[in-house]
Amino acid sequence: MEGPIDEAVPAHVERALTEYLATRHSDMAEAAPSFGSAVASLAGFVLGGGKRLRPTFAWWGWRGCGGAGDGADARSVLRGVSALELIQACALVHDDLMDASAMRRGKPTVHVEFAERHREQGWLGEAERFGAAAAILLGDLALAWADDMFATSGLDAGRLAASLPPWQAMRSEMLAGQYLDVLTQARGDETEATALAVARLKTAAYTVERPLHLGAALAGAPAPVVAQLRAFGADIGLAFQLRDDLLGMYGDTEVTGKPAGDDLREGKRTLLMSLGMADPARAELLRAALGDDDLTPETLADVRQALVDSGAVAEVERRIDALTETALAALDRADLAAPADRVLADLAVAAGRRSS
Repeated sequence: MEGPIDEAVPAHVERALTEYLATRHSDMAEAAPSFGSAVASLAGFVLGGGKRLRPTFAWWGWRGCGGAGDGADARSVLRGVSALELIQACALVHDDLMDASAMRRGKPTVHVEFAERHREQGWLGEAERFGAAAAILLGDLALAWADDMFATSGLDAGRLAASLPPWQAMRSEMLAGQYLDVLTQARGDETEATALAVARLKTAAYTVERPLHLGAALAGAPAPVVAQLRAFGADIGLAFQLRDDLLGMYGDTEVTGKPAGDDLREGKRTLLMSLGMADPARAELLRAALGDDDLTPETLADVRQALVDSGAVAEVERRIDALTETALAALDRADLAAPADRVLADLAVAAGRRSS
């Protein structure tokens, strides 16, 4: 795509990903033809949707801390931060498998797609085991390719070295958050503190905070600016996840791409559910519905109403507003260059108000 990167960051990210994945698919198809079709499915998954939020936040972190909007450096940074979408792909593919989710972005999840492929071909063994194995391997491949794409983006050695702390922290925090998520479900932990810890590690850190940190590090930003950007990102990332929790319960499937109530069926102990279960009058209904694979539309409707009546929905909305306010205050203290200051403020508000 031609034109200034600032004017269409997601589109430029899409182009960078398309070019990179085409090259890797070609290489793999030649070296291991039987793996080529699997790699094509991964590429289709990566390019099949998404808001490209992580690269967008990283780009504006770079721009706000003095990075140029055009030129060879800018193109290298754009290619580098585009690799964040491959980390996201790893997280989604593995998360869907762990949660036994059937749909993602309105299409079958990767493990479901490959299980169906097994059945269609009449292969030996269990289709579900094959689907799970394929999803694990393709998620791992996405994570490996994220490192490869970043390392070969054209960034000089100094910038690559400066980017290592946020890049390494982001990967580790994402995996820690996923583990804490499944551990919380296994333990049946209903506490608000744990729900917030999962949200911060699993989503907030690698969706907003660390991408901003990465962009700032690539621009050589001073420690006080990095600290304010991270504070902004942590709060906006948490607001993003809280909105996601509400959409998971009340969103339109045609818009979100996932069945309403999926988090409930999967037994997710979100802040929304934690607050609802704190109400003794509704706790029994909510606990019984958590993890119910056979959840009926009627029970889902009862749960939705119980969360409203308990005040949980209103409290989550209040927290989204409060987080947005504190985030914007941190952004103001960061004193970023224009137009990044305005763009990030707009992104912060949009993160808490989105419908998908």
